[in-house]
Amino acid sequence: MQILKIFILLDFVSAALFSVANVSFHADIAALAFFVSAVFNGILFYVVLAHLLKNQSRMGFVATKKLLQYQPFVHLISFILRRAGQNGTSRAFDAVSVALWILSFAFSLAALFYFSEKRVAKINPSWEEFSKKKKRRGFAWLSFEILDWADALVQAVFMVLLFQIFFFQFYKIPSESMVPSLLISDRLMVSKITSGPKFPLSDIGVPQIKKYNRGDIVVFRNPHYESGRKAEVKSVVSELVYMLTFTMLNLNVDEKGEVKADPLVKRITGIPGEQLMMLDGILYSRTQSSPQFSPVAEDAEWAAYNLNELPKNLKEKVRDFPISGEGFSKMEELEARRNSLDVDSAKKECEDLAKAFLSICERENQRLLRSDFENLVSQSSLFIYNVFRENYTLTTKLLSSDEGCLWFNAFMTDWISSCDEKMREGLFGGNLYDDSNFRLNLMAKILIGKFIVRNAQLIRAGISTSEFPRDEILSQCWREAEEIFNYTLYLDRRNMPVFPANAPDGSARYIPEGCYFMMGDNRFNSLDMRHSYDERLEKLCAADKFSVLYYTNIAPQYVSQSRILGTTVFRFWPKGRIGKVGR
Repeated sequence: MQILKIFILLDFVSAALFSVANVSFHADIAALAFFVSAVFNGILFYVVLAHLLKNQSRMGFVATKKLLQYQPFVHLISFILRRAGQNGTSRAFDAVSVALWILSFAFSLAALFYFSEKRVAKINPSWEEFSKKKKRRGFAWLSFEILDWADALVQAVFMVLLFQIFFFQFYKIPSESMVPSLLISDRLMVSKITSGPKFPLSDIGVPQIKKYNRGDIVVFRNPHYESGRKAEVKSVVSELVYMLTFTMLNLNVDEKGEVKADPLVKRITGIPGEQLMMLDGILYSRTQSSPQFSPVAEDAEWAAYNLNELPKNLKEKVRDFPISGEGFSKMEELEARRNSLDVDSAKKECEDLAKAFLSICERENQRLLRSDFENLVSQSSLFIYNVFRENYTLTTKLLSSDEGCLWFNAFMTDWISSCDEKMREGLFGGNLYDDSNFRLNLMAKILIGKFIVRNAQLIRAGISTSEFPRDEILSQCWREAEEIFNYTLYLDRRNMPVFPANAPDGSARYIPEGCYFMMGDNRFNSLDMRHSYDERLEKLCAADKFSVLYYTNIAPQYVSQSRILGTTVFRFWPKGRIGKVGR
């Protein structure tokens, strides 16, 4: 009996100090923390003194046992409430609070150790009967059973919550961004213990012992969403509510009321000390010790672009195929033509098209005009879809304007003056990504030039517009236009600029220590760390004043290891796919 009293007394002291640590003088939700913990501790103190030790009643025995079981969970809620207000707490303050929570938890477990049926008789023989279920009948039996099941369920929820915070978390795959490695509705066990789990809304917890490697599949907080204290409070509270309502209520929604894609599950593809780039589906990296970009051979093992090549049994489980097998073949053919484009030949072709249009216009004096011809065609009109679709309208506008030839000449040839100065080691911009977009821009401009010159020739020849679709040259142009436009739709899924971007002086920058870059395996269907959630209209070639434009959301960013929640270790559902998940 004496040892039980000691553990209960130690629990009272640590719990009381924990309540004091939860005192807040701010008129917000943090003020509830002290009230919740103090009221609970007061009830426990009263039950123990008045009903367990003094009267030694069944009610005192059962109530004390239940209150000790719930104490760690109530204190955890108080810990969260104290940090959910407008004002945060210091790291030292958090450390003290965590230490008191651990002490109180340990002493409550020690006290509960002596409440078991085998040990309670040694402390007080009269309590032995209390540890056994009392026989009940009728309504009393039914009420007791309902309360007993409810109690077991609530305690299970809290235990799962603690388990998920510090040890393992269960995660359901919501999208096909990791096909073929992971499919929609795959259920994973994510190890958190080695990733340095922390107490909610604090930096206090288990030290990180996991060293992440390229190829690890990790679960992490989505950096696309706001990451301040307010957002963190909302995330923690929503997770708590989600668990307490048995997954019925999810408060983790965006401003539109839609459930956030948070956390995310992706694969680590870039590690500290690297600078990355991706072209034609091949990931390249370089380091300070190896300054030349070279392919990352490992990435080819898990990066998936053409899902049509998957085995039949796996292919049947995939819902969305972003591109057909034929479309992928055409994409590779276009990339091959782009890569083999001869820039000198392109210069001559652009100059010839400009001269051809000038001769059709029959306005030699346009060479002398120096008004604001650059604004003759708006930027939005150079969006690649618009400029292909409206090529006839653009042609008539240029033919009818006194400055049409001047604009067309600049559109076709202005890039030539900046070409030589931007060429480094045979590449425009000095890297494969900038060079490839430069060449793609040239292909589009030459095609637009062909459209305009051919349209002008037919107009001057008096050919009816109803005959244009039968023209062989225009028909070929339309086929090529479709291929180029379709390719731009996949451009940001297939390629990525140098990341981190070089410094203004051209020196390389690298992923900092403690940070990582993640992508989904299903590269055409993964909105990951390559992208932002907002699209913008940008030039294919920034150095070309008259570049063709396309919509892009490319905005690579790395993720701090502090945002990584854990690594996937095991898939426990569906039945036919149970097994280890990892590299």
